[in-house]
Amino acid sequence: MRIELATAPGSPERPNEDWISAALPASGQGGVLVLLDGVTPPPDDHGCVHPVPWFTARLGGALAELSGSRRDLALADVLSASIRRTADAHRATCDLSHVRTPQATVVLVRWDEHAVEYLVLSDSALLLEGPDGTVRAVLDDRLDRLPPSSLASAATVDTRLRNKEGGFFTAAADPSVASRAVTGSVPAAEVRSLAALTDGATRWTEVFHEGDWTAALGLLRKAGPQGLIDRVRELERADAAAGRVRLRRGKTHDDAAAVFVEL
Repeated sequence: MRIELATAPGSPERPNEDWISAALPASGQGGVLVLLDGVTPPPDDHGCVHPVPWFTARLGGALAELSGSRRDLALADVLSASIRRTADAHRATCDLSHVRTPQATVVLVRWDEHAVEYLVLSDSALLLEGPDGTVRAVLDDRLDRLPPSSLASAATVDTRLRNKEGGFFTAAADPSVASRAVTGSVPAAEVRSLAALTDGATRWTEVFHEGDWTAALGLLRKAGPQGLIDRVRELERADAAAGRVRLRRGKTHDDAAAVFVEL
């Protein structure tokens, strides 16, 4: 089995809000992958005394522990319990009802000799490669389905559509959001490799259109997660120098994280 992971902050002046982990059980059979993309709030407008990296570390640690130790729990139940545990850790000091309370996107994968289980919440991506090289992208596309007019400003998105019916969902303080995640399971024999990417890494495909998901997984196999992130950074710098043709009003560099697993 081959497991490689890498992450890079969008700016050296700001902490990296992405969080990744991969674990193998002592038995040597199966494994767990967790990838989170913390949502950056406006300064002093999130009702919480803790920074986003505190939240992603707490939530990510709970997800890694519970998905490995409680294999009797479905992944949605693992996410629900992990959100509740994280919320309990700062409920006494923070306003968890605030629309911008610390939150994150989630990719959670668990596999053994029988099956590969997965969960995706919000706009990080999971890629599953079959034995014949066919790549399937598992995506929660609610953000992509929102009308452009609703994305006019971050404030509009947060107050009207974040973690609300008809909008999109992230892991914040409400355990019930786990029921909104995209979940599934495939036989282990049907998965040769898999990859998880935050949207800072999916820019290679989704923003710069350097290749489709099959090509992205091929790049991960050849150059590794760090190679993919390095290529995204090169594209971002070139686009910024050319007048932001692709990035437009988006960040020049976003936090990026990627994991590649060859089973």
